[in-house]
Order: sequence, then structure tokens, then C-alpha cells
Amino acid sequence: MIARLKGTLVEKGVAGCVVDVGGVGYHVNVPLTTLESLGEPGDAVTLHVHTHVREDALLLFGFGTRREKELFVRLIGVSGIGPKTALALLSGLGAEDLIQAVRDRDAGRLASIPGIGRKTAERILVDLADRLAAIEAAGTAGDPPGRPPGAAGLRQDLISALVNLGYNARAASGAADLTLKSPGGKAPRFEALLRETLKILSR
Repeated sequence: MIARLKGTLVEKGVAGCVVDVGGVGYHVNVPLTTLESLGEPGDAVTLHVHTHVREDALLLFGFGTRREKELFVRLIGVSGIGPKTALALLSGLGAEDLIQAVRDRDAGRLASIPGIGRKTAERILVDLADRLAAIEAAGTAGDPPGRPPGAAGLRQDLISALVNLGYNARAASGAADLTLKSPGGKAPRFEALLRETLKILSR
């Protein structure tokens, strides 16, 4: 099983990224929080990887930190949660907010993510509550440094990310516009803008 990849970023998009390791290109599915911090094609990257084996496919899921990977593995162990839904949770909330939601037993916060109903949110709270210590012990070693996004295409990047998470394109477009109209000085990172847009959509 592949547990870690260290190589060169070839391409990235909302569907994941391709990492070249010794001349072999690996397609890796990643949450948006990891995707945003990967850098640009040609940059060196290191990902903590979970290899997901199905009868018809072998899929790789990559994460910038061990904690994200540990959360993903715990999430797909919850009844009714598959890899796609687990990625949506990590993309929509981020590792720290997801941990906090479990600690606060905030089912509503989890249910704000498309594909997560109230009952599924309750199952996540029950299953992860006793595992928080192990998840937090995984630490955040390997965090890639964040990069500010370029101004060009930022609105479209937000909309694409939201649609990929399951939101309606029209609603995603309106929420992205509201976020980008907010006053501010220094341009925030893409992750911060995405979180703000998700808050607007969950109102």
C-alpha cells in the first residue's frame, strides 16, 4: 500500500492532483484545504496517502498533514460515509473545525455539508468522539506552507470548489460574489475565502 508520496507536482484541479515520482505520475484525490497549499506545477510536494482499494479501482487520497489523513480514515469507517463524502467534510470544514464540531457535538455544523444528513452527522459524532485523542495525537507534521492565490480566476475557483462540494452553481455564484465584495486590506488566502463562502451558504 502507498502511504506517502514525495515528488513533483504536475497538475492540480478540483478533481485532485498529479504527482510525478520517479517518472511515474500518480493521480491523488485531495481535500480543498490541501489542494490550496500545494503550490504550482513544478514545485516539490509531499503527501500523506491513504490507498483505497475497491473491486474495480485502486484510488489514492492525499493529505498535507497526518491529522487530515487520520480524520479521513476515521470518517470512512463511519457507516454511510464513503471517500467522496469524507473529502467533502474535510474540504468544507477543515481538520481543526471538524475536530471542534465533534468536540462540541455540533451535528448542525456537520449537516451543513452537502451529502450529510442529520442522522449521518449524529453517527459521525458518536464514532469520532472516542477517537479524538488519537486523531489529535497524529499532529500536523508535514503542513505545507500556504500560498496566496492569484487574483485572476479567484471567483471561478471558488464557484468550482463549491460545485465540487455539491452546492448548486447559481447559489455558489451568488455566495462567491458576496464573499469577494467584502471589504478588506490584504488579500486573504483561498482557504479563508472558501470558508467565508461556505458560512454564507449555510445561513
